[in-house]
Amino acid sequence: MEIGLPNTTKKRVLIIGAGFGGIQLAKELKNSPFQVVLIDKNNFHCFQPLMYQVATSRLDAESVIHPIRNIFRKQKNFCFRMAEIQEIVPGENKIRFGKRVITYDYLVVATGAKTNFRKNEGLIVSAMPMKSINEALELRSLILQNFENALLINNERKRQGLLNFVIAGAGPTGVELAGAIGELKQKVLPKDYPSIDFTKMNIYLVQSRERVLPALSEKSSKAVKTYLERLGVTIVFNTRVLDFFGDYVTTSKDDIIARTLIWTAGVEGAPLPGLNKDCSAPGNRIATNEYNKVVGYQNIFAIGDVAAIINEETPRGHPMVAPVAMQQAQLLAKNLVAINKGLTTKAFRYKNKGSMATVGKNKAVVEIGKIHLKGTFAWVVWMIVHLMSLVGFTSKFIALFHWVRDYFSNDRSMRTILTPFVLADAKRKRRQKIQDEIEH
Repeated sequence: MEIGLPNTTKKRVLIIGAGFGGIQLAKELKNSPFQVVLIDKNNFHCFQPLMYQVATSRLDAESVIHPIRNIFRKQKNFCFRMAEIQEIVPGENKIRFGKRVITYDYLVVATGAKTNFRKNEGLIVSAMPMKSINEALELRSLILQNFENALLINNERKRQGLLNFVIAGAGPTGVELAGAIGELKQKVLPKDYPSIDFTKMNIYLVQSRERVLPALSEKSSKAVKTYLERLGVTIVFNTRVLDFFGDYVTTSKDDIIARTLIWTAGVEGAPLPGLNKDCSAPGNRIATNEYNKVVGYQNIFAIGDVAAIINEETPRGHPMVAPVAMQQAQLLAKNLVAINKGLTTKAFRYKNKGSMATVGKNKAVVEIGKIHLKGTFAWVVWMIVHLMSLVGFTSKFIALFHWVRDYFSNDRSMRTILTPFVLADAKRKRRQKIQDEIEH
């Protein structure tokens, strides 16, 4: 049964996924000769670069999410349907979820990425990911509950496990999360828990390579390392996290006593069933040509983290970052209009406009071409860029309010456990992830 959509003579562009790529593509097609249909399992767009601030009590969830219908309320050729797609049926130009289907003239897969646990069952079940807003809220509850529980335990080893945090992966997410927890340790938590000796709290950032932020310059990497160490973060280089057994983390060197392992050590594409195996690319991504057309199909495209343009310049595809997805969306919108008119399309070329990361207040690095910034000015640039990237005036205002207040007060207002983290429920969810990993 096909779901109801407005009747139109326009060709239909069906976009799966409301991440950076999907949202940008739908916006770019505003005045196009298409009916634009966006499908996502959530009815909101999430600004993922700031989810770590939700997890560490700096921002509330509403600051980083925005209703999809509100974003497109003035776009006449746009329709949104909330559904979790189960399968693509290319031979019939339709997608399926349950007993319902939606047909398309052009399909764009923009399903993004998911956490890559490298099929390690122990990590899938017990480590804390942070790829969705619900996972960020779960992590916030767990962090706060650890300190509440530490006050109730007399066993020294168990208490130490609650006070230790291990973060696997020193890319941007791992670095920013470690810095945020370090600020909690130094400036916030001692006020809430005066009876806890926070000199015993340890934050371990475990990195499999020889430096943090390996995608940035060595100079920026050294600056971030210094910032992290000032915040009390112990960085363990050239070490891999092997497994997690609930109260200790096994690494390629030594075991670490800890009840919390946060996994930021990698992501992989999140493709949908139904496409030919010939279009599979490294990293569980969908192989496309330079026009973002999926290999082997004429009317199916893929953009963003789930897509990989495989050629000599990018043998494993482009970086899985938001600017790539947004630039691909901008070009694909023009190419779809050109295809509809029978005109020539343009190949995608990524323009790297720079990279940045923040560790805490007045501690950030920014690289824009040959310009490398660090410290307070870099932190201001980071804040302005992220503030302007948030969707909606309300989100911008709320985020700015919290950042300004926290800057002068060294306080966090979101230290409430609204939904207690229940390990049994979390393990039940993650066992399903194991099954998904096996099936892929």
